[in-house]
Amino acid sequence: MAASRSKVQDPDPVHLDARPEFVFMDETYEIIGICMEVHRVLGHGFLEIVYKDAIEFELLRGEYPYSREKQYQILYKGTILRHSFFADFVVMDKVVLEVKAAEGGLANDHVAQTLNYLKTSGCKVGLLVNFGRRRLEYRRFIF
Repeated sequence: MAASRSKVQDPDPVHLDARPEFVFMDETYEIIGICMEVHRVLGHGFLEIVYKDAIEFELLRGEYPYSREKQYQILYKGTILRHSFFADFVVMDKVVLEVKAAEGGLANDHVAQTLNYLKTSGCKVGLLVNFGRRRLEYRRFIF
């Protein structure tokens, strides 16, 4: 005699979309695609600034709204500090894109930097992308 199983219902799709790992999935997919195209054309070995210029070219070409070297002030105990930081890109006013060209790969310092940028910018999603290796490296962060 076959064991009786209760039917498991699929979760409500509205709740699936609310899960943090799916925040701005389409936007990050498009940005990663742009970075893959830049890496495919240029390869590895250039300075970071070259990749930033190529990413900017692709963002303009695709008519994506973005800010490059967007300045953010840092609030410390109710006081704005003298020094601020500049996010490489903020794309669609939603995603911080931090660009690296590190031969040795992504390091913990790069991750910490990206997380701090997310915290200060108020953006919910960050992408850390490294063009310094034969294969494009990227990590997606949710704040």
